[in-house]
Amino acid sequence: MCVLSQKNKMQNLYSNILLAKKNRQKLLAVLIDPEKVSIEQAVVLGEKIKKSPATHIFVGGSTFNGTHLDELISVIKTTTQLPVLIFPGHPSQISNEADGILFLSLLSGRNPEYLIEHHINSVEILVQSKLEIIPTGYLLIDGGKETAVQRVSQTLPIEQDNIELAYKTAKAGEFLGKKLIYLEAGSGANQHVSLEMVQYVAQNIDVPLIVGGGIRSMTTIQDIYSAGADLVVIGTAFENDHNFFSI
Repeated sequence: MCVLSQKNKMQNLYSNILLAKKNRQKLLAVLIDPEKVSIEQAVVLGEKIKKSPATHIFVGGSTFNGTHLDELISVIKTTTQLPVLIFPGHPSQISNEADGILFLSLLSGRNPEYLIEHHINSVEILVQSKLEIIPTGYLLIDGGKETAVQRVSQTLPIEQDNIELAYKTAKAGEFLGKKLIYLEAGSGANQHVSLEMVQYVAQNIDVPLIVGGGIRSMTTIQDIYSAGADLVVIGTAFENDHNFFSI
């Protein structure tokens, strides 16, 4: 795992991700869905994350519309001392308490709201914030079940065996200026993004590759790293078992 200095890890988030990629140091993010975590639970969760190998925390969800996001992020940051990035499902999920935001474009779908409309609606908030904005190409991959992202965005995922389409979509995202590519099987997916797809995409893009969804073991995390992912995201498995990293 990459050990980031306390001084730099809250600033220049993307530069640190690039540096880790250059040095072949793997990163790990814990995804926290604020719809499922109360402030009280966040304190306990933060202590668990602090003892884990996590290097980043992502906060967000497809359907969250609550009011405790700022406080939740503040508690998590104070407890863990890790950089927090917004993983937004909607412009209402933007918080200045975070350090940065994955400015997601759902490239695998054709819904204009998730390709550009939500981004336009976020501009007024973001220009007044101090968040580091990281343009990210987001690709939903079939994880064997309908996911919240699929339902909310009303788009279809890329099939696991359509590696060529995943690659071309990711490469097009890179050509469009996306600084990260994120292959997502979806929260609670029955299967993670295939190692073959991860490997092919990783070998054919130059920007850092994030992989998440359906990952349930440390062995799988290592396999996905070996296939070429630069950052792995763990969410549901850690929600269900806060001792996940102790196994």
